[in-house]
Amino acid sequence: MSMTSEHQRESKGLRAGAIGLVGSVVVGIASTAPAYSLAASLGYVVIVQNGSGIVGVKAPLIMVVAFLPMYFIAVAYSELNKAEPDCGTTFTWAARAFGTRTGWLGGWGIIAADVIVMANLSQIAGSYTFSLFGLDTLAASTFWSTVAGIVWIVVMTYICYRGIEVSVRLQYALLGVEVATLVAFALFALVKVYSGDAPGSITPSLAWLSPSGLSLTAIVSATLIAVFIYWGWDTAVATNEECHDPATTPGRAAVISTVLLLLTYALVSVATIAFAGVGTTGIGLGNVNNADDVFAAMGHDVFGGGVVGWIMVHLLAICVLTSASASTQTTILPTARTSLSMAAFKAIPERFARIHPTYLTPSDSTIWMGGVSIVFYVGLTLLSANILADTIAAVGLLIAFYYGLTGFACAWFYRRTMWRKPRDVLMQGVLPLLGGVLLLAFFLIAAKTYADPSYGYTSIAGVGGVFLIGIGSLLLGVVLMFVYQAVSPAYFRGDTLPKAHSADLVLVGGGGRPEGCGCRTPRSAP
Repeated sequence: MSMTSEHQRESKGLRAGAIGLVGSVVVGIASTAPAYSLAASLGYVVIVQNGSGIVGVKAPLIMVVAFLPMYFIAVAYSELNKAEPDCGTTFTWAARAFGTRTGWLGGWGIIAADVIVMANLSQIAGSYTFSLFGLDTLAASTFWSTVAGIVWIVVMTYICYRGIEVSVRLQYALLGVEVATLVAFALFALVKVYSGDAPGSITPSLAWLSPSGLSLTAIVSATLIAVFIYWGWDTAVATNEECHDPATTPGRAAVISTVLLLLTYALVSVATIAFAGVGTTGIGLGNVNNADDVFAAMGHDVFGGGVVGWIMVHLLAICVLTSASASTQTTILPTARTSLSMAAFKAIPERFARIHPTYLTPSDSTIWMGGVSIVFYVGLTLLSANILADTIAAVGLLIAFYYGLTGFACAWFYRRTMWRKPRDVLMQGVLPLLGGVLLLAFFLIAAKTYADPSYGYTSIAGVGGVFLIGIGSLLLGVVLMFVYQAVSPAYFRGDTLPKAHSADLVLVGGGGRPEGCGCRTPRSAP
C-alpha cells in the first residue's frame, strides 16, 4: 500500500486525542443500553422452556455464557485496531483480510443494524418520557410516542454533530445515573433478601452458575436472547481516531466494557431473581406478564414506600429512559464514522466524508444517520406495529454477521505472524476464530428460529417475517454494493483499500508516527 493512500486514511479530519480510556469505556458501555437491555431481556431469558420447566434461576449462568463470544470478538477488535486504528472498523479490517466486497458488506451490516435499532431505542425513549411524568395515555399513544421518539433522535443527532467531547460529557452524566441506579436496585433487593424482608425470595447460590439440569436446547435458546444485550461496546472502537492513543486505547476500552457489562448483568440478574423469585404469579420472573419490563413490575416492592421509595422508583424509570436515550446517541456515533470511513475510501459517495470545520465531526454522515433513522422509524410505524417489532428482532442476524466477520477477519489477517508468540496465537488466532465460529452458529440457529412462521408477528408464504427482514437486509446490501460498484469501481478494484495481512505492516521509520495514525503502516499492496 502506498503512503499516499495511507495518508488519505489518516487525514479524515476527526478531532484527534479527544477521548481517553475512561471516556472510551463510558461510550462502549452506554451503547449497550444496560438498564433497558436488562429490563427487556432478563424476563425472557428466565422463561425460556427447559424440558417441562424453565431456565429460571440459571439465568445468571446464561449471562456468563453469552459474555464469552462477545469477549472473544472484543479481543478481535482490540488486535485488529492495533494494526489499523480506522473508524471504519469491520469495514476496513474485513476489506484488508478478505477483499473489498466482504469489507463493504461488513460496513453495511453495521449501518443497517444501527438504523434498525434506532427505531426501537427512540420508541422506548419516547414512551418512557411520558411514563416518567405519569402521562400514561400519551405513553400508550403510538402517535405521541413516535413524536417524542423523533424529538430524541433530533436532539441526539445534534449533540453528535456538535462534537465528540460534548457527546462524551453527556454520556458521563447519563451512564452515571444509569449505573448508580442499577447498583442501588441490586443492593436494595439483596439487603431485603438476606434480611428476610422479601416474601417469595430465593437465597442466591453458586448452583445458579452450574449448567446441571439445563438442556442444550434451553442453553442455546436463552443464550440467543442474552448474547445481544452485550451488543454496542464496539462504539468504543469506532471512535478510535478520536482517542488519545488510537492504536491501543479503543481496544482496551472494548475489552474492559464487555467485562464491566458482565459484572453489571450478573449482579443485577442475581439480585432480581433472588428478590422476585421465578414464580409464575405476582412479581415472579416466571410470570410472562412481567417479561417486557421486569424493573417496572418489581420496582415498588424493592424500594418500598415513603419519600425514598418514591424517589428511587422514579429514578429507576429515569434509568431506563437515560439508557435508551444514551444508546440512541451512541448508535449514531459509530454509524456516522463507518460511513465516513467508507466514503474516505470511495466505497460510498464522498460527500459522507465531509468533516465540519469547527466541530470536527462527520457532519453529513451524522445528519444522514439521524434523517434516515427518522424516516425508517416513521415509515415502519405507519406501515405496521407488527412489522416494526419483527424488524427490530431481525437485527440479531445483522449483529451476528458483522461481529462474526470481524472474528474471522482477525484470525485470517494475522495468520502468518501470530505464530511468533503463544500470546499472539491465543489473542490473534484462537479467541477471535472461536468468537467468529460461535457468532456464525448463532446466526444459523437464529435464522432457523426466525424462519418459523410462528416466530414473531408476521409471516409471508409460510416463512417468518423476522427471517425475511434480516436476510432481506443483507441481500439489499448486496444489491446496493453491486450498484455502487458499477457507478464507482475504484474502491472495488482495490485502488483505495487493497487487501493486506499482518506481514505487510512495518514500523514507521525514524521512530515517528504519522499524525492520527497507529504505529504501523502497510508496506505495499499484495
